[in-house]
Amino acid sequence: MKLRAENIMKAYRGRKVVKGISLEVNQGEIVGLLGPNGAGKTTSFYMIVGLIKPNGGNIYLDD
Repeated sequence: MKLRAENIMKAYRGRKVVKGISLEVNQGEIVGLLGPNGAGKTTSFYMIVGLIKPNGGNIYLDD
């Protein structure tokens, strides 16, 4: 099983908070998102798990 995100983006009121990230995680892998406050880590995670809808890009599970 594989989780893949391609060029996902999120903007609030015209301000881009996530500007096109891509990642791929295979079953059994452990990953972390690192970055300074306000970098979009939590927003990216929420988009990947389906809690908020991205404005652009695609997220695939087991593709």
